[in-house]
Amino acid sequence: DVDADNGVVHVIDKVILPPSVVDIAIDNSSFTALVDAVIQAGLVDALSATGPFTVFAPTNDAFSQLLTDLGITSLSEVDNATLTEILLYHVVSGNVTSTDLSDGDVATLAMDRSLTVSTDGGVTLNGDVNVVSTDVQGTNGIVHVIDKVLVPMDPSNTIVDIAAGNEAFSILVDAVTRAGLVETLSGEGTFTVFAPTNDAFNSLFSELGITGLDDLTDDQISDIVLYHALGTENFSGDLSTTYVSTLNTSAPGDNAISLYIEVGESVVLNGNTTVTTADVDADNGVVHIIDKVLLPTDVVDAAIDNSMFSSLVSAVTMAELVETLKTDGPFTVFAPTDDAFAQLLVDLGVSAISEIDMNTLTNALLYHVVSGNVRSTDLSSGDVPTLLDNNSLSVQLGDMVLINGDVEVIATDVQTKNGVIHVINKVLLPAN
Repeated sequence: DVDADNGVVHVIDKVILPPSVVDIAIDNSSFTALVDAVIQAGLVDALSATGPFTVFAPTNDAFSQLLTDLGITSLSEVDNATLTEILLYHVVSGNVTSTDLSDGDVATLAMDRSLTVSTDGGVTLNGDVNVVSTDVQGTNGIVHVIDKVLVPMDPSNTIVDIAAGNEAFSILVDAVTRAGLVETLSGEGTFTVFAPTNDAFNSLFSELGITGLDDLTDDQISDIVLYHALGTENFSGDLSTTYVSTLNTSAPGDNAISLYIEVGESVVLNGNTTVTTADVDADNGVVHIIDKVLLPTDVVDAAIDNSMFSSLVSAVTMAELVETLKTDGPFTVFAPTDDAFAQLLVDLGVSAISEIDMNTLTNALLYHVVSGNVRSTDLSSGDVPTLLDNNSLSVQLGDMVLINGDVEVIATDVQTKNGVIHVINKVLLPAN
């Protein structure tokens, strides 16, 4: 307090030199752990260079919490390569004052690692690290104090990240966002996603006579997106010719709608959609790129999409039952294969379905349909009414499911949005 006309003088016993960012840490007892870490990692000379640097400096308390989180008692237990990467992750090139900070990602001196800055209601880094003091200016940069040690994480490579990083999937990303599924498909778990390109979506829009996603409701978009996803990770080598359950549970009883996978020279979905690029690995699953948008099927579509039902589809078309079986239903369809129809033609002594009396054909087809969404677990032994008046099927449960005593159910629970299909090995004929 040596008073002067233009201020005050305090006498000291040592000459003060302007500090570098390293000196600032050394000179403050709140940063002893940080200083020890910088020395251990051999970064003193690097951070004493011209720079300039912006250093987000964790306090001793922050380092104590890191040791607890890592289950160790000293930084000496951390290998130098890891420690160096952690420390460099706290340093940004340039002299970035608090007034220069803005929302977004900022590259650090750690290779390919960025910090996410948010200035909403105070400055935070990576969502949960608080900047508690700012703008400690040194000769070669500036220091901002933080309350937690920043630990670099491997770059995210979720299914959503893969789609968002490729312009060819911008419509799919918009669809996932509209459906509110970003968090789901970015989260933990394993998924298989069949990803349609923008060209595939534009073809769908043309077929539907619409201009884009804005012409669809959020529920419609959600149904489409979920129909492209499986709840398990299936690389191409894991795929086989079969039906699989998708994440779309909009079928009656909240059952998952089935997707038909056919594996041959290429992988084909629902009979008309090809996997053009397989096995794009993600942190939480795998992506297969496809050339067409998949739409949730009804019982008619499911038959059309599988070549082993071509005779059934022809018969349903001839009998003019397509429109009926595309209504809400729900229906349970016992679907005979092409081989079953071939045997029927032999038994009837005709060479084509068109030679069968139309009334007889219609009655036979209605005899294969039961009202309701009756899955295999819902079947029980006994008589079940069909859509053909006064005609019931006799169901017998045992080692296998038999219909009318000798017709075998060879595959079950092909779920569609308006009903379920069970595959049978013989055409059912009503008694009258």
